[in-house]
Amino acid sequence: MRKKTFAAAALLAAATLTLSACGSQKADSSTVSAVSQESGSSGPATVLDQPWDKPGLVLTDTHGKKYDLRKETQGHPTLLYFGYTHCPDICPTTMSNIAVAAQKSLTPAQRADLRVVFVTTDPGRDTPATLGSWLKGIDPRFIGLTGDFKTIQAAARSVGISVEPTTKNKSGQLVSMHGTQVVAFSPKNDGGYVFFDDQATVDDYIKDLPKIVQGAKP
Repeated sequence: MRKKTFAAAALLAAATLTLSACGSQKADSSTVSAVSQESGSSGPATVLDQPWDKPGLVLTDTHGKKYDLRKETQGHPTLLYFGYTHCPDICPTTMSNIAVAAQKSLTPAQRADLRVVFVTTDPGRDTPATLGSWLKGIDPRFIGLTGDFKTIQAAARSVGISVEPTTKNKSGQLVSMHGTQVVAFSPKNDGGYVFFDDQATVDDYIKDLPKIVQGAKP
C-alpha cells in the first residue's frame, strides 16, 4: 500500500470541507485525498509531517465512569475514531475492519496494549449502555465514550475532523455529519501521526497495525 505524506496544518484546514453523513455515497476524505494525490501518491493512509497532540478529552465510558483519554491511553498505541452507533455502514465497517485486522495481525500482548477509542458524534442517542452493547458485538476491548457534544466537537476539530450536531435528513431520519478518518497515535510520544480514511480495508490495517503498535511509520 502506498502512503501519502501531508501537512497537519493543511489537513486541519481541509477538515472544514470534508463532512459526510454515514450512508452517503460521498467519501468525507475526498478533499484530503485530492490534495494529497498532487504528489502522485494514493491509498488510505496519510502520514502527517508533524504529529498532533492527543485531545484532552474527559468523557463517560460504557461503564458510566469518567475516562481521561490522555491519561488512560498514555504510552499505548491508540486508534481514535468519531462516529455513532446508528450509522448504517461506514462506522460499523471501520470498527469491524480494525477488530478483524487486530485479531489477525497482532499478538495477544499487542492486542492488550492497543487502545481503540470510539467517541460518539451523537451523544443524544448514544448512552453508555448503547455504546457498550454496540461495541460488544464488534470487540469488547474497544472503548466507547460519550458526553457533551461541544466538547466532542472541539476535540475532533483539534485533530482535523469535522463533526456537526445530529439533524434530520429529507427522509426524516436522524443523521450525524462527521469525518470518518481514524487517527493513529504513537506509543512513543502520544502524537497523532497517521490518518486512515474510510477506504482502508482489513488488509490495509493488517499491514499497518504491527507498525502502529511499535510507533513506526506504516
